[in-house]
Amino acid sequence: MLRAESKVRARALQLLYAWEVCGRPPLAGVASALSHCGGGELFAAEGPEELASAVASDADRLDAEIEAAVDEWRLSRLGTVEHNILRLALHELLVQTAPPRVVINEAVRLAHWFAGLKAPAFINGVLDALARRHGRL
Repeated sequence: MLRAESKVRARALQLLYAWEVCGRPPLAGVASALSHCGGGELFAAEGPEELASAVASDADRLDAEIEAAVDEWRLSRLGTVEHNILRLALHELLVQTAPPRVVINEAVRLAHWFAGLKAPAFINGVLDALARRHGRL
């Protein structure tokens, strides 16, 4: 059984993905549309929309930090899922809502669920570097 925090992160990631592929419209509209598609239960719980909104509102700053941490990669080369997992986790590292190892492990778990085979190791490496850069590890 998934912990409530894991469900919030997974739902926030789904919102961020939809927000990104739809051209970054207002997040409340994305959440409403996804809620209607999923029978109203997916995003009804407290947390996912708030977390995704915080990440989306700070996306440019998070992207600049991620780009600085991914050696010899451009953000345009990252898949949308991987990019949003990194944004989500970096946001959590910066606001210190959970211990850094928990944030990184949860991000790796999201990569296992939603991204490609090589994504978990990539996510782990980038987040480790970012956490060290910010003195969180």
